[in-house]
Amino acid sequence: MRVLGVDPGLTRCGVGVVEGVAGRPLTMLGVGVVRTPADAELGRRLVAIERGMEEWLDEHRPEFVAVERVFSQHNVRTVMGTAQASAVAMLCASRRGIPVALHTPSEVKAAVTGSGRADKAQVGAMVTRLLRLDAPPKPADAADALALAICHIWRAPAVNRLQQAHAAAAARTARVPRTPAVPVRKVPR
Repeated sequence: MRVLGVDPGLTRCGVGVVEGVAGRPLTMLGVGVVRTPADAELGRRLVAIERGMEEWLDEHRPEFVAVERVFSQHNVRTVMGTAQASAVAMLCASRRGIPVALHTPSEVKAAVTGSGRADKAQVGAMVTRLLRLDAPPKPADAADALALAICHIWRAPAVNRLQQAHAAAAARTARVPRTPAVPVRKVPR
């Protein structure tokens, strides 16, 4: 499985591609950051992120895209920018028919480090170890993107089994013939 992880942001949008399957050593195929100038107009920044995402998708041809789920922060402006960058990544993948998965920061941290409360240094250290790198990817956005890809590779088999079980249960429910309603008669007392 080849996954493009995206740590969305308007100024620095981390991207990383990991290939492998759960239970086997993983391989990093690429890591980087799509950057936009903080003083540029919002529309131009989003177009720059789109172009960067399209280049990554063209070059690495992932089977899945894993994007960090935007969560509420105290700074609404930061949340809006992150959500907009996230939407661009999802749009680029969806336009190509590539499935998109969203993972919360705590899911990613728990998958990679074993603790949903791990800090950025711990995530970077585990990404370095898991991918057998010489040093943690810089900036942290790049390491976070790789962690998203790793998380998706490890979680996808369980999620797929769960989705298949739900689909099978729904199919069984749809096949069960409905019993016609029996009129209820009142019995006099």
